[in-house]
Amino acid sequence: MDGRYVADERVLDELEAEGRVAFRYLDVNPNGSLRDIAGVTNAAGNVVGLMPHPEHAVEPLVGTGKTDGLGFFTSILKKLVNA
Repeated sequence: MDGRYVADERVLDELEAEGRVAFRYLDVNPNGSLRDIAGVTNAAGNVVGLMPHPEHAVEPLVGTGKTDGLGFFTSILKKLVNA
């Protein structure tokens, strides 16, 4: 359960109400993060805290030897280009 997001209900409700939950685990929550939270933003929305480490899986020669983290970054780029 290392790295799981933990907060009291008041904080969780506040994050949800303010739209500050940036990422959630889908299908599998590997660390038991409350409300499946994988990343949150600060109040200004310009800083993101993220537990998964997709940067470790973007190139076969780096980190895990897989590229399944690459989709995380390409989806952000697509969203920015289409904005």
